[in-house]
Amino acid sequence: QVQLVESGGGLVQAGGSLRLSCAASGRTIRTYTMGWFRQPPGKAREFAAAIRWSTDSTYYADSVKGRFTISRDNAKNTVYLQMNSLKPEDTAVYYCAEAPDYYSEKTYYESPTYNSWGQGTQVTVSS
Repeated sequence: QVQLVESGGGLVQAGGSLRLSCAASGRTIRTYTMGWFRQPPGKAREFAAAIRWSTDSTYYADSVKGRFTISRDNAKNTVYLQMNSLKPEDTAVYYCAEAPDYYSEKTYYESPTYNSWGQGTQVTVSS
């Protein structure tokens, strides 16, 4: 069983940047798809971004496209989410998650596809 630990959250002003990290332990995440989800206050968890091992393809929610970048460092067993031009509506708890790498693209936008989840890190963007 893999353990996922997020870090890098915090308070930032609108227009600022943060980089979230998700460190995995227990086994390699090299052959898995990794995703970032977020849960705004009082709302349901939603997809933000994902990266596939097999194709190195990246997927983004429309709300973050062009501002967020997902990447991975297999040697460090870590996945990142670089978040630029942050907006108050990006305020949420951000979670990283792991999924098998053999599904079709559209399934990676859905949280049930993911088997393992971190505990989350809070991101707050002030206006």
